[in-house]
Amino acid sequence: MHKTGPRGTLQLGDIPVALSLLTRLPIRLEPEAYGRGARTTWAWPLVGAVVAMLAAILAKIVLTLGLPAPIAALLALSLMVIVTGAMHEDGLADVADGFWGGPDRARRLEIMKDSRIGAYGVIALILSLGLRGLALVSLGAALIPGLFVSALLSRAAMAHVMQALPNARDTGLSHSTGRPGTAAVALAAGISGFLALLISGWAGVWAILATLVAMLACAAIARAKIGGQTGDVLGATQQITEIAVLLALLATM
Repeated sequence: MHKTGPRGTLQLGDIPVALSLLTRLPIRLEPEAYGRGARTTWAWPLVGAVVAMLAAILAKIVLTLGLPAPIAALLALSLMVIVTGAMHEDGLADVADGFWGGPDRARRLEIMKDSRIGAYGVIALILSLGLRGLALVSLGAALIPGLFVSALLSRAAMAHVMQALPNARDTGLSHSTGRPGTAAVALAAGISGFLALLISGWAGVWAILATLVAMLACAAIARAKIGGQTGDVLGATQQITEIAVLLALLATM
């Protein structure tokens, strides 16, 4: 049943809030619009769909102009990075530096807050962009479905990790947003799973399984390294899950 009260699970107004939080699209909202906090996480997969749609449109234009498919795939990836403000890539780099550059929890969290990037972060970004780029190029005719399925499922994975783990810090965007409830996370999973199956059929089943494995691995590592999650951990989860989904889709071709 659609709930319209201020504490309801689903409100259409959550979609622009989620877009504002997870992208750099020019969306102007009143401060009170952010009051629902983590309850807007149900809409995170829809943000992924919007990002994928913009990338797919660009890829289609490039292909229509007669440019090679690999160029279309790499430009689509570039646009996704731009639209999201490299937010998730930044999280991956910070996590790589902190988790493997610090000897203990306190030092890891300190490194993750440092705006400078270290060797682990650089390597993580090279591997992430390289794997995603190669996977999108290798998908060929399945490029556009791959863009949508990976974007949808990876955003739902962020919501699950956000709920499953406590906040590792008493400050930061993740802490101020709060932890989502079961209903919001379940709705995010339902939306992303249904659309993944609708778009990719049986290949979507493997994509969902890959999402579960990647998500559980990210959560387990974060719990072991810092005892919880931060915004950087959520960004790293998105990146790793996206890679896992793209590789799963490739394996089914």
